[in-house]
Amino acid sequence: MPFEILRKDITKMEVDAIVNSTSPYPNVGGGADFAIHQKAGAELLKERATFGMLETTQAIITKGYNLPAKHVIHVAGPIYLDLHDEEEKLLYQTYLNALKLADQYHLESIAFPLISSGTFGFPKGIALDIALKVTKAFLEEHEMMIYLLVYDNESYQASIERFKDIKSYLEMKENRNDLNVLYKYSDVNFNLVLPSKRSLDDVIDELDDTFVECLLRHIDESDLDDVQVYKKANIDRKLYSKIMSNYEYQPSKRTAIAFAIALELNLDETKDLLNKAGYSLSPSKKFDCIIEYFIENEIYDMYEINVALSYFKQKGLGTID
Repeated sequence: MPFEILRKDITKMEVDAIVNSTSPYPNVGGGADFAIHQKAGAELLKERATFGMLETTQAIITKGYNLPAKHVIHVAGPIYLDLHDEEEKLLYQTYLNALKLADQYHLESIAFPLISSGTFGFPKGIALDIALKVTKAFLEEHEMMIYLLVYDNESYQASIERFKDIKSYLEMKENRNDLNVLYKYSDVNFNLVLPSKRSLDDVIDELDDTFVECLLRHIDESDLDDVQVYKKANIDRKLYSKIMSNYEYQPSKRTAIAFAIALELNLDETKDLLNKAGYSLSPSKKFDCIIEYFIENEIYDMYEINVALSYFKQKGLGTID
């Protein structure tokens, strides 16, 4: 299963487990830890207390009680002391231990906050970068729906230079659109040649490949197998099977673009694939322009693209159709 970046209250997530970044001691801290215990009820702390003190990076699992989530995975993340590599490795291991525990319990969905980014002092940009690295590595070998909950733009600090480039690109597109409006209402005359009428049989005979047929052709031309394709596209395995079993399948626009990114298609190939599904890239839509920016710059990292889309408050690629 894929991953998704959301701006949402973790206590409202209807998933198999939410992750609680908590104190090593069996008590209730502040922030999200307090909110989770408050909504879950007193029984959550009672069960948490049975595990005693946690070691740094350790993960334990309890029931969710009154939370929408079925379980809570409690982790003791590292405190940030500006030791760089050492602390980053500990944070990486904390995320990984939570994911391993979820996999051990056969959980299918999990929601993470940015562990250790609150009172533990980890810079949010670094915490997000580590969370993405762990998620990417884990999903290469496992099937699970992973949500990363990011609340503010401070969390995207590590990617701020990239965002400056995207902002410039969006401004350039906006200026170009203004010029197009001027041309549209100018006095230029065009000689239009109307096509001759065609019979219905002619129209049917000239039908092009479907989206799925076009997609299969690109997959055949790539060096990727099916598993690599749906994982790179951030697509659920069940959805991928559903698409491939129906040549007339009509995907969402985001799913179609996700496949184009996974197959590293150039801009013309991407537009052609989208056209097969009845879509196009509009120069007046922020989402479409961001996608064009990454394709034109030959950046096909789905995680980096989804971080940028989230920063600009756009829905990410992949996930579910």
